[in-house]
Amino acid sequence: MPSFTKPPGSAFKLHRRTFPLRFRGSGSSVYRCPFRRCGNYQRHRHRHSGMAKPPRHTLTMPSAHPRGIPTRAIPRAAAALFFVTLVGVALPLAVLHRAAVSRHSLEDPWGRYPLPLFAVDDEESAQGDDDLKASMRDNTVILTTLNAAWASPGSVIDLFVDSFHSGVRTSSLLNHLVIIAFDGDAYRQCAKIHHYCFALGTEGVDFSEEKRFLTSGYLEMMWKRLDFLRLVLEKGYSFIFSDADIMWFRNPFPHFYPNGDLQIACDHYVGNATDLRNIANGGFNYVKSNERTIEFYSFWYSSRLRYPGYHDQDVFNAIKHDPYVADIGLEIKFLSTAYFGGFCEPSRDLNKVCTMHANCCIGLRSKIHDLRIMMEDWKNYLSLPPSLKRLLTLSWRVPQNCSLSSLN
Repeated sequence: MPSFTKPPGSAFKLHRRTFPLRFRGSGSSVYRCPFRRCGNYQRHRHRHSGMAKPPRHTLTMPSAHPRGIPTRAIPRAAAALFFVTLVGVALPLAVLHRAAVSRHSLEDPWGRYPLPLFAVDDEESAQGDDDLKASMRDNTVILTTLNAAWASPGSVIDLFVDSFHSGVRTSSLLNHLVIIAFDGDAYRQCAKIHHYCFALGTEGVDFSEEKRFLTSGYLEMMWKRLDFLRLVLEKGYSFIFSDADIMWFRNPFPHFYPNGDLQIACDHYVGNATDLRNIANGGFNYVKSNERTIEFYSFWYSSRLRYPGYHDQDVFNAIKHDPYVADIGLEIKFLSTAYFGGFCEPSRDLNKVCTMHANCCIGLRSKIHDLRIMMEDWKNYLSLPPSLKRLLTLSWRVPQNCSLSSLN
């Protein structure tokens, strides 16, 4: 997809109506503007994409049919083209509606394992129930991603799930968690420990090994993830996305803002939820599905071409200042590290902490080591009587192997 910037002038306005969701394949280079008045924007994008816009006569059908082509052939060809497009693009996306593992299987995109479909039971299908089973009443779902390197027994994913069981009012949230598996090994391990797993394969790409920070494999996996989240929004589902190296200690919903299209955690929080100087961390965010967030995620994904070699988080921290984001009306809220902390900037008060992220940490072994210590600290805190929890000033013993000095 070509890069773009905000078009000159006010090319469109928001229309507060039910947004008709549109879909495109995750590898597609076709961008569909979700607003009514997008003519100026589309022409602007052609001017900046490096591609010449075709002459007008090539875009319109001639009034008379060429010789040798029957009059009825064109409608038949159009119908055939529509059917092929429907099967090739819309059908694969339809599995996102389903989140209970079926006994049926898809053709294995990795060439090794049969991958179950996500399908509701036959009775629900007959009633036309098209809801994602893991979603809450307001169509919100919790998502995380997983590859084989983080899926082995005793590794990151086990600690992640354990944190839900050990947290305060978090165990029930597992009913709304969908684990997105990047490879066959990750999917098989997910099926052993959790009831909602989704296979997201990429033909010709192996995401199973550990992806070191900012390597080409890491970048490709991060952008694949972002484009998938865009599709979730287009399907009408809001989501909390959480990296699997984030431990959930308390239910985060009471600490989200009632307004805000996109609420995102921070590596560094300056004290104001709307201050763009906050350094966002893409590993944890709460996003409501609406026309503004769908448009922003498309803009965010396409901006990878403007910032080659950067991952999604760095690109977010660049484009949050772009006037185009204000033009579409997106409201961003930055979450305080007092509740949503990490190794970069820990949540100091264990009586308040909701989540802790093993960020600012390079290397899987170091990450697992410090996550285990973090979980020990949390369980020791829970074992204290309520009076001591309030009186004692407790602190984490981490980071250790994830020391920030190793990043400098």
